[in-house]
Amino acid sequence: MPDYEEQVTQAFPELDYISSDDLRSKVVEAWTLALDRGGWRDIMDIPYAWNIHEVTNVRHVRGVTKIARESAIEQQEFHGADPDIDVIVAATLLHDVGKCYEYVDFVEDEKLLDPDPRYATEEIPHSLSGYALAHEVGCPLAVQRAIPHFIGEIPTRTLEAELVKSANSASSNAITQSTMGITLQEWVDEYSQT
Repeated sequence: MPDYEEQVTQAFPELDYISSDDLRSKVVEAWTLALDRGGWRDIMDIPYAWNIHEVTNVRHVRGVTKIARESAIEQQEFHGADPDIDVIVAATLLHDVGKCYEYVDFVEDEKLLDPDPRYATEEIPHSLSGYALAHEVGCPLAVQRAIPHFIGEIPTRTLEAELVKSANSASSNAITQSTMGITLQEWVDEYSQT
């Protein structure tokens, strides 16, 4: 069995931005559960999107984390706001953990071991399964509610949730433009599963 904990800590050096040891370990635990249940051999095999395999999910998650964290720092320094950096980093690192479940049907079988059919399915959107994983491992509510980033106001708008949502859009726009030469909206119009 792969050492998922090692894979996660190697893939996401941004874990070091989380000051709480407990929260950092919960993020790693959520990823470890998702990788195991999804049956992945390697965290680097998960694609950014079901039809964009040139970029890994890890690359996208790291980009979202960097964008959101830098934006939060600007909000602190320039606007005097007080976003919770730990919440933002944890939520961005977890915002696409659900792709471990959703994307098993979109990769070659050799990238998978034995996906658990109770979890591994494209039927549940990754933002919802990511929320469920964060809840299961005991992440704070502020982290949980920032994960379902594209579903809207679940349950209320927070500064942290809005940063996750906007950073995700910024990274997604960059990836679709650089890999496919189209905008994110064009991708949604043509390929969205929802």
